[in-house]
Amino acid sequence: MTQLHTGVGSPVVVDRRTLVGYDNYEAAQRTVDALSDAGFPVEHVAIVGSDLRLEETITGRMTNGRAALLGAGNGLFFGLLVGAFLGLFTSTTLSFFMLVLWAGLWGAVMGAAFGFLNHYYTRGKRDFSSRSSIVAGRYDVLVAASHADHARAVLDGVARPADTVVVDPPPSAGVYDPGAQRPIAPEQRRPER
Repeated sequence: MTQLHTGVGSPVVVDRRTLVGYDNYEAAQRTVDALSDAGFPVEHVAIVGSDLRLEETITGRMTNGRAALLGAGNGLFFGLLVGAFLGLFTSTTLSFFMLVLWAGLWGAVMGAAFGFLNHYYTRGKRDFSSRSSIVAGRYDVLVAASHADHARAVLDGVARPADTVVVDPPPSAGVYDPGAQRPIAPEQRRPER
C-alpha cells in the first residue's frame, strides 16, 4: 500500500500491485504507453524506481584554463540575459544593444574569474568534470489493486519488444497492516479458509 499526501487532511492510502518489473525505465514507459494505447485508464498506474544509485560520468580533465573558459561561457549567458532584461527599459535601439553587449562582456569576465578562482582553490582535489545522475536498478509498473486483473489481461494481449528484460519481483515482506504501518510477519497471519 502506498500513502499519497494530498496536502489536505489525512493521507490517502492506495493499494497498488506490481504488474511487471524491468531493468530500465524505457521498458516501463513503453508498457504504460501500451496500456494507454489499449484504452486502459492509466491514471491508476505508477512507475516506481528502486535500488537507487548515483552514476557519475567523467566528461574530461579540468584545468584552471578550462574552468575559466566554462565560467566565461556561463557568465556570458547570464550577462546577456540580464542585459536583455535591463535593455527593455532603454529608450533607443542602440542603447539596448550596447547594454546587452556590455552586460555580456562583464558577465564573461566575471564568470571567467570566478571559474578560475573556484578551481584554483580546490588545489587539485577534483581535476575532472563530470555529469551526475540518479538511476534505479529496477523499475516496477504498479497498478491499483482494483484494476490489476484488467491491466494483466490488457498486457497479455500486447506484443512486447524483444529487447525488454523482465525482472522478477522482490520477495514480499508480508501483508501490509495499515494500522501498524508495517508488514505482518508470516507467522502472525490468520490461516485462509
